Amino acid sequence: MKALILAAGFGTRLAPHTRTIPKALFPVAGIPVLERMITNLKQAGCTGLAVNAHHLAHRIQSYLAENDFGLPVTLSHEPEILGTGGAIRHLADYWDDGPLMVVNADIVTDINLAKVYRRHRMHGAQVTLVMHDRAPFNQVWVDDQDRIAGFERFSNPADHGRHRKMAFTGIHVMDAGILRRIPGNGFSDIIFVYRQMLDEGVPIHAHVVQNHYWQDMGSPDRYRDAVVDAMAPGVFQSAFPDYQAAAIQCRRLTGDGSDRGWFRLTAGRHRLILADHGITTTLPGGLVFLEDLGDCHLQQMVQQTSGTSRIETLYRKVIDTLLDLTIKAADGFDPDWTCQSRAYDISLILDKECRYFVDAFLNGYLELAVAYDDLELEFEHLARCTIDHGVTGLIHRDFQSRNIMVQDDRHYLIDFQGARTGPIQYDLAALLIDPYANLNRNLRQRLLDYAVEQAAGRLKVTPAQFIRGYRFCAVTRNLQMLGAFGFLSRVKQKSAFEKWIPAAATMLPGHIRAADPQAFPKLTAIAKKIGF
Repeated sequence: MKALILAAGFGTRLAPHTRTIPKALFPVAGIPVLERMITNLKQAGCTGLAVNAHHLAHRIQSYLAENDFGLPVTLSHEPEILGTGGAIRHLADYWDDGPLMVVNADIVTDINLAKVYRRHRMHGAQVTLVMHDRAPFNQVWVDDQDRIAGFERFSNPADHGRHRKMAFTGIHVMDAGILRRIPGNGFSDIIFVYRQMLDEGVPIHAHVVQNHYWQDMGSPDRYRDAVVDAMAPGVFQSAFPDYQAAAIQCRRLTGDGSDRGWFRLTAGRHRLILADHGITTTLPGGLVFLEDLGDCHLQQMVQQTSGTSRIETLYRKVIDTLLDLTIKAADGFDPDWTCQSRAYDISLILDKECRYFVDAFLNGYLELAVAYDDLELEFEHLARCTIDHGVTGLIHRDFQSRNIMVQDDRHYLIDFQGARTGPIQYDLAALLIDPYANLNRNLRQRLLDYAVEQAAGRLKVTPAQFIRGYRFCAVTRNLQMLGAFGFLSRVKQKSAFEKWIPAAATMLPGHIRAADPQAFPKLTAIAKKIGF
């Protein structure tokens, strides 16, 4: 058996990622899809194969040269793309007397290729197409004798009642006689050649497969599905010692402000969460599998719990966890992994809190045309005070109720992408002034008192120092919240976040006044102006 793997396509539907890496080299569970197909062909008895390439041909050439696949591999470079028919004709001198198997590079399948090859040699047709029932891709008519009856794009069979529509898998086997039907040079569509054969009454065999796995990578969603299908069974097995092979169901979840895709994977009684970052160069397929912590977060617990005493008890436990994060998780923390900056510092405050507030909320959402320069001196003072009065530790930086999951009377933190060293009072402010939970003022004060008491005992800081830093952090966090709500509502078109703006805007004047009633006259005036 000799084979041709078709890898010359542009991968347009996977752009812009295919601008730098050809689709044939996209990894599926860490293995390029091209290598998977080469392995399948070798196991089927292939003794030599060719790979055609056009788009980013040098990348495919380098990959083939750097790896030993245990059988000879020839690169068929196409300076001008030739189409499937042209690619086959271009390799006329490569053929032996035996049939040639032709497969698309961008499919992941467990179809028995050795069986396909044997069946082709048995039935005597010049061409065999491997077909399956794959709605909505069913476009080819197959008759009741497993012969191709027509291609929807070109003709319809006269008697539809005896035919069924099926999908072409991208796997075909052909005898050398097909070469004389393909033009000798230039672009050629092999389906057009097949259509001519049908018009002449030359039979094309349909090898129909069932109970198999097949996935193409023609779009980001289908690529993700292929990667999940390849990786998920192993992940379930690693996560759950009692896992038994079972069909894995995938259900899309609604995210919050994140641009990632979120899915729940269920296999029997076991569940995992899948975060889809999209196609990236740093993650195989852009996927991360996570523990499933259920559907209940702290905000929901607050809304469902009657009586402030139970809520206060729960929040005290969360504050204890906050201090654990500050102390224990800081040990061995590597700042090289942080996003945007190594620490929560003055420059980050000015850019990601203050300017964000002006650009995304005041101007982007409220359209007030406020000049950042008019507030720059006050913002610089706020940033310096936030850092100078802060107690340094590891901070989560988005320590709010929707990032705290509650399951079986325990709580868990999620969404650590903003973690870095900084003033720990910032996380406390994010928790207590969180508009999602909207705790009443008296409860916030009691929780602040509890946090001060615990911090004084565990971190050896004075209550006055801790509270002073907290007041400034409450202002910077308040600015960040408003900037985020404005950005998500206007730019990301996630209008659900608008309902949290009134609560966040209403509390801003009080936070500024508590931090320093004299230092921020311009910011105070704006805060009063935007009150809802």
